[in-house]
Amino acid sequence: MTAARQGTRRPTGRPPLTEERKAEIRLEIARAAVDLFVSQGVAATTGEQIGAAVGVSARTVWRYFPSKESCVRPLFSAGIDVIAECLRKWRPGEPLEGVLDREFAAEGNLAAVPDRSTVGALVRLTRTEPGLRAIWLQTYDEAEPAFARALAERAGLPADDLRPAIQAAMVNAALRAAVEYHAWHTTDAAPDPETTQAELMATLRSAMEVVAEGVA
Repeated sequence: MTAARQGTRRPTGRPPLTEERKAEIRLEIARAAVDLFVSQGVAATTGEQIGAAVGVSARTVWRYFPSKESCVRPLFSAGIDVIAECLRKWRPGEPLEGVLDREFAAEGNLAAVPDRSTVGALVRLTRTEPGLRAIWLQTYDEAEPAFARALAERAGLPADDLRPAIQAAMVNAALRAAVEYHAWHTTDAAPDPETTQAELMATLRSAMEVVAEGVA
């Protein structure tokens, strides 16, 4: 083969995955993992089983996540960006719960949050599974700086100001308490997904009302 012809050779193999597709795969793995965790327990679930449920190898699962418990992280962290945007857009005197409703109703934002019954079942597992509990708490620990930056921007304060940091801690604690309250006071036998969604949103609105009183 001549050098000229070698220069026209087309690349072989699969094209690289886009960041959007990688995020989709992570979410698919997360949902498969939680389904297996709920049905058979964390200890009995293997990386091979999680991969098979998605149609990928265990090696691919470990490429995306360092442990089987960490596979659920995308479900725990979903919605953090939406909440941060709510705080950023929250105008003085405006009910925070109203901003929450508006942002979650926006096109594309609701799709970013996984099925409420799935999250509820997963959060209930954190009571008995220390590995999942650690991931759950770590997710909120990582969310707090995002909330603090949003609140600082809203108030026109430096990103490292103490006041938005304290306010972000309040928001973070209220959100975690609301989600846990909802999960631990409902069951997998919820009437239907829409009812479950409405109940969770009502709980989150109540939490935001309490937060708004302190933050204002």
